[in-house]
Amino acid sequence: QVQLVESGGGLVQTGGSLRLSCAASGRTTGRYAMGWFRQAPGKKREFVAAIRWRDGSTYYVDSVKGRFTISRDNAKNTVYLQMNSLKPEDTAVYYCAAGSNVNVYTAAYAYEYWGQGTQVTVSS
Repeated sequence: QVQLVESGGGLVQTGGSLRLSCAASGRTTGRYAMGWFRQAPGKKREFVAAIRWRDGSTYYVDSVKGRFTISRDNAKNTVYLQMNSLKPEDTAVYYCAAGSNVNVYTAAYAYEYWGQGTQVTVSS
């Protein structure tokens, strides 16, 4: 079992930055793909970013490319999402996910473990 705990969310103005963290416990996640998803009120959960364990390759949804950066520190069992140039449309609950056998990095169903989420609110 893997437990994931997100932190770093909050309220920020348009153009501001936040860094989300996802700390994993229970099992080392060095060989897990890690992803970030978000869900805004009344909308479906959507993929934001992911990072492969094998080579550190990263994937992003088009709407965050150039603004968000996913990274991981395997020694700390932690994954990060640096979010810059935030926009009101980035407002959502952000979830961290981990998967041991992910082959479709953008698909929520591919991930086995999920955190409880952290709220990000961007004011205009």
